[in-house]
Amino acid sequence: MRLFIAIELPDEVKRILVHMRRDIPGARWVPQEQLHLTLSFLGELEDTAIQRLTGALSGIHAHGFELRFSGTGCFPSPKQPRVLWVGLEPEPLLNSLAALVRKAVLSCDIPQEERPFSAHITLARLKLPASHEVAAFLDHPQKQKIPTVRVSEFILFQSSLTHQGAIHSPLKCFRLA
Repeated sequence: MRLFIAIELPDEVKRILVHMRRDIPGARWVPQEQLHLTLSFLGELEDTAIQRLTGALSGIHAHGFELRFSGTGCFPSPKQPRVLWVGLEPEPLLNSLAALVRKAVLSCDIPQEERPFSAHITLARLKLPASHEVAAFLDHPQKQKIPTVRVSEFILFQSSLTHQGAIHSPLKCFRLA
C-alpha cells in the first residue's frame, strides 16, 4: 500500500483554499478533497511494516495545537516554481509532532526524506515554468481570511492511484492530548 501521514483540514478551509486557484499554464491543482498537511510521505509499504508503524505511531504522546495560515509561496524558487503552497505560521507543537512522527517512522526502518519539515499545504504542482503567472499568484493577497484550525489528531492515509487520480483513504487516526 502507498501511504502517508497527514493532518486533515476542515471542509470550510478546503473551500477557501480552492478559491485561491488562478489560471496558470501547466498547473495541476490539488483536488479539494485531497488538501491536507503532510507530516510524512511513506511510499509503498508491506502489511508487516504497516503493523509496526501503527504501533509506533500509537506510542506518540503530543498535545493538540492550532494551525494559522500565513501567505503563499513556491518550491524550489520563484524563478523555477514547481509547487505552489499556502504557508503556516510557526507552531512549535506542530514541529514537535512532525519530529515525533519522523522518529516513529525511522524506528520502523522506513526511509524518510533528508529535507527538514516545512509546514505548508500544497495547492498545485507545475509542469511548465510560468514565473510571470506564479508571481501574480504569490503577490495576490488572499481576499478571504483562512480560519484557524484546531488540530486534535493526525491520520495514516492510503493513497490509491487510479486513472482519475489519487484517492486518499484514512486507515487509522491517532488522537493528540
